[in-house]
Amino acid sequence: MNKLFGLALLMVGMLLAVGAGANFRYYSADRQASFDVVADDNELIDLTALQPYVTYDAGKLYVDITQYNPNYPEGAGQGMSPNTTYVFEEMFEVSNELWENNQTEYPICVDIKTNHEGVLLFAGNYTNPIAGPANNLEFTVYHGNPVPIGMIFDNTNATLGNYQFQMSIEAHAGACEQ
Repeated sequence: MNKLFGLALLMVGMLLAVGAGANFRYYSADRQASFDVVADDNELIDLTALQPYVTYDAGKLYVDITQYNPNYPEGAGQGMSPNTTYVFEEMFEVSNELWENNQTEYPICVDIKTNHEGVLLFAGNYTNPIAGPANNLEFTVYHGNPVPIGMIFDNTNATLGNYQFQMSIEAHAGACEQ
């Protein structure tokens, strides 16, 4: 009898648990999401740091022109001066690693944007740019022909302090529309 009563009590408890779950109608939550770019044999683009001010670590590209950068040249000062403009050629390069065997008929279109009005980008050489200088660059990269990216820092009317900016880099298969 005790076993039968215990079994009946267990069944009632299970029905209540399932019944309570059946009344669940709506759930809302705000969440943030982020992602890292990781190395992959099938990646569309490859980013390579060319200057000691630029590092590529764990799928992220960092530009750090401060004395806190571990690669900062010794005796190079503590950063940039106010009311000056600095041009750094070949900070990093973008290469097309999607297509192998020198199949240059398969280009990629790369779009790089900065969110800081005092940071401009250019592709190629400063005196003969492929694109830019601008806050938004778009250029085509062919396999085996990496494109160097330079940066211009315009510190006109800048106050002393630490400035930060973000870059976004997007790529898709095919040449850029001209």
